[in-house]
Amino acid sequence: MVSRFLCTTALEETWRDDEPVLFLGEWCRRFSRKDRWSTMDAEVLPYHWDDRARLYADYLYLQEFHERLLREIAANLNQMHDVDHGLRYWRILVGPWLGYFVQMLFDRWACIHDAIGTYELSGTVVLFGHDETLIPNDMAEFPSFFVGDEWNHHIYGAILQQFTGVPCSRRPARVVQGTSALATPAVWTQRAYQTAARLYSSVSSALSREHDAFFLSTYLPLLDELRVQRRLGQVPQHWHSAPAVRVGVDGTKRRWVVSGESRSEFEICTRALIPKQMPALYIEGYNKLVDQAAELPWPGQPKVIWTCNSHGLDDVFKVWAAEKVERGVPLVIGQHGGHYGVGRWSFTEDHDIAISDTYLSWGWSDRQHNNVRPLGQLKAKRPLKVRHAAQSRALLVICTVPRFSYWMYSASVSRQWLDYFNGLCGFVGSLPRPVRNALIVRLYRQDFGWDQVSRWRDRFPDLDLDQGASNIDDLISHSRLYISTYNATTFLESFTMNVPTVIYWNPFHWELRASAEPYFTDLERVGIFHATPESAAKHVAAIWDNIEAWWSSPAVREVLGRFKQRYCHLPADIVGCVSDAIRESIIGANETSGQ
Repeated sequence: MVSRFLCTTALEETWRDDEPVLFLGEWCRRFSRKDRWSTMDAEVLPYHWDDRARLYADYLYLQEFHERLLREIAANLNQMHDVDHGLRYWRILVGPWLGYFVQMLFDRWACIHDAIGTYELSGTVVLFGHDETLIPNDMAEFPSFFVGDEWNHHIYGAILQQFTGVPCSRRPARVVQGTSALATPAVWTQRAYQTAARLYSSVSSALSREHDAFFLSTYLPLLDELRVQRRLGQVPQHWHSAPAVRVGVDGTKRRWVVSGESRSEFEICTRALIPKQMPALYIEGYNKLVDQAAELPWPGQPKVIWTCNSHGLDDVFKVWAAEKVERGVPLVIGQHGGHYGVGRWSFTEDHDIAISDTYLSWGWSDRQHNNVRPLGQLKAKRPLKVRHAAQSRALLVICTVPRFSYWMYSASVSRQWLDYFNGLCGFVGSLPRPVRNALIVRLYRQDFGWDQVSRWRDRFPDLDLDQGASNIDDLISHSRLYISTYNATTFLESFTMNVPTVIYWNPFHWELRASAEPYFTDLERVGIFHATPESAAKHVAAIWDNIEAWWSSPAVREVLGRFKQRYCHLPADIVGCVSDAIRESIIGANETSGQ
């Protein structure tokens, strides 16, 4: 067997040109650097989660491990901070980061050990010198770390040095992890809206009461949100959170290991690395975070808390809400977007349901969780005043995923995005020339290092690309047909907007749960859903000159109506439906507490 030097990421200062190399994954090979890596004597390690049965089995294991770790970390943090909070408190605050980190660490661990088991490795380079800059301040900062080469190289390096016998050459790092990789600039209309909303908030907050219902990032249109509050008998408020306080890292506070029995070498590794990687606000800055939340002009004992978005990344909200929930305040979580209720597995869906007293879905129910209440689509996308059949363009909406795996759900993972991209090219290449000329490809606004534009230009130099900057409603209003290629929010909104829509994705990468399969079988029967790009392209070509007849046909309308009722229902009175759901949650909490 040829001995190979291990390259873990796209950081080229860790590569070798004077001996054969093994790239740990396709994330190492940036398309923009093809001239460099294509000339090397290199192989790429096969990706372990290309075995999707293995992926799902690993998810189930990691969920079980997550529960054990959460109990153990709760005990550690209670002791460290001299507090006595329950498991639900720590699940709300630390649970999202813990789930993300453990799932990502397992992937990095599996890749390293697959490489060791398959190849003879001569060594690797591990960069050092900026370890503390690779610890996120809070959960909001963490995504800008885990999509980057520097943080991932650091994690690979920790595994290699502490838990393998691979020879590691240590070199000073010259690249420091950047932040805000996922930030997108606000347009002037958004800034104007935010300014007006904050002005209203500053005035109305003077009239708030200690027991007012608290709403934050609900996705409900602002006027509807204010109407709901009026129905609940309070002066309407529009609350805002605040950026979390920044704190420094103190290495002396990270010399501990998560307590508990380890059942494998991976679990030993996880318990060792969690204290080294946990966001600073959960260790060094916990007391400051608690104080910051207590100083906000939010209700002291709200009768209910409702959010659709703040419970994931907003640590200020999370620590505040966790304390209120521990005192009996009901927590209502609204569905964040698509995939929920449809995909076979999703960590964020499981987490959201676990922390909420009431979970408001867009129409689906769950027999295993009686706190899931079918409500309807909160974003309330409405049909545009456009006759789509009279428009000339087709809109192909695509996604990207990070080059490195992140939190787990039934979707394309890491290098599988290349399979997804090749499928997109297969679809475009199968279209008749007139339809292809009418096509706009809407790229995902985050590239994650896949070099989307260059890849498209290499395959289709004349294709019309929108790089994610245009207003999506403007693009839709000029589209005859909307083509969705992944299981997320996009096609749910196009359905509610009554835009003629064709969907396709690889069903082996976007697995459906059993309850959703009959609905997609019906969509497939009427030509809306397709399991291959070639089938989708053939259907688009067949309906292109008479889309309205297809979209308005009785068979399509019947199937679409059933699907929308289940997964993207638009209530006639969204204000009334939300008000009733919030009241029921309050009543349920009062009955539980005996009030």
